[in-house]
Amino acid sequence: MTEAIRIAPLQGSEQPPQVNQAGPWLPDRRWTYPVFCAACMWAVLGGAAPGISAAERPNIVLILADDLGVEGLNCYGGTSYRTPRLDRLAAEGLRFTHAYAQPLCTNTRIQLMTGLYNHRNWLYFGCLDPDARTLGHCMQDAGYHTCIAGKWQLHSYDPPDYPGAASRRGKGMHPQDAGFDEYSLWHTGHTEDKGPRYADPVICENGAFRKDTQGRYGEDLWVEFITDYMRRRAKTKQPFFVYYPMTLPHWPFVPTPRSTDWGIEAKMHPPLGTSGGDTKYFPDMVAYMDDAVGRVVDAVDELGLRENTLIIYFSDNGTDRKVRSQTIFGNVLGGKGLTTDAGTHVPLIARWPGKIGPGICDDLVDSTDILPTLLAAAHQPLDESGALDGISFYPQLLGQPGPKREWTYCHYDPRPGWDKDKFGLVRFARTKRFKLYGNGRLYDIPNDRLEARPILPEDDTTASREARALLGDVMSSVTRQP
Repeated sequence: MTEAIRIAPLQGSEQPPQVNQAGPWLPDRRWTYPVFCAACMWAVLGGAAPGISAAERPNIVLILADDLGVEGLNCYGGTSYRTPRLDRLAAEGLRFTHAYAQPLCTNTRIQLMTGLYNHRNWLYFGCLDPDARTLGHCMQDAGYHTCIAGKWQLHSYDPPDYPGAASRRGKGMHPQDAGFDEYSLWHTGHTEDKGPRYADPVICENGAFRKDTQGRYGEDLWVEFITDYMRRRAKTKQPFFVYYPMTLPHWPFVPTPRSTDWGIEAKMHPPLGTSGGDTKYFPDMVAYMDDAVGRVVDAVDELGLRENTLIIYFSDNGTDRKVRSQTIFGNVLGGKGLTTDAGTHVPLIARWPGKIGPGICDDLVDSTDILPTLLAAAHQPLDESGALDGISFYPQLLGQPGPKREWTYCHYDPRPGWDKDKFGLVRFARTKRFKLYGNGRLYDIPNDRLEARPILPEDDTTASREARALLGDVMSSVTRQP
């Protein structure tokens, strides 16, 4: 039997854990971070066109899975779960093989929402800077009507008895201030008030808590909300933007409405979900996630919006570490929370019939790239003060040449926050092949997926020596930028 990809725990500040894999676009070491920012601006402006009418802007649906690495999807080689709808989405569109997220949800979600690396606007875990400019704001400025449904968890996270919580509670952004015209969300307030997300969910919808969720399933309610929203907006001439940050398949691992023992949560004391549940339900949860995505795609098609809607599917981090998955390449132990590929290598699929041809793209993408890509699709230029860390991959979607990343950068530190003291600051920069940590350790990822054998400078080849120099420049230039 193939050995599982195992992941060692973080060993303090700047210490890389042990596991898996990853790519950007500096032609040589003389490039500096300001040039990179300028290139990001160009990448977004490249999609802009004056005099674009609303009818020429596509509707956009952005779907974000919660805790699922590439090994979870059949189209990426996974064999443990049923994902026919996502496999079909990939067959009809473009599947990216080198897409990367941060290792934990808040870290990725803040990068996705703002297009900036975490060291620029990080406050606390579970909190988004209330002064941040989000993708909701940007899409409204582009002339879109906007909607979000699913998981929020960006307003308040620490329980009241957690050390330092008093200075952090309620200091994040509330969804009503995030640039969304309509919302239906779980965990919009304090952690102790969030309630369940799956069976009998607690959902705040457009400023009021729903009272009709008993016996219902959260993901079903959000699919219904999104479908109803798109049906109403399809009757107008204004393009719409839907952001669907799913709650699946994040723990607690509990039955779905299609599990044989659906309803067991209500009969258990303490409730099944309070202890994290049972990983035997994880396959059901992945299958239900896949089906929920399929229902949203079906709604787009049935409303006659297929050719005028860009759908993007992404994930916020790797699979939970309690989960072991089988793939055609061997079995994989989930790496959520870790900076290796098992924690950061995620699926990215885009579909837009008539615009995006079916295929595979091996260009490097990270979570900061989503925002500039959406702006380019909306033909919306950034203002002069709006430089982002992300680079638009919109040209790649259309099969056109565009700027490509030769490297990407990660500042990962989920502290402060409840249950986050076990983590330490980890920084790294990487190409598709090589990865350099802030402590100087360099790894050849395709040949050392466990990150168990750092390459010493005296053992450098020409390729590793060039990568060490390039990534060293990236680390020093990006890290020192405020």
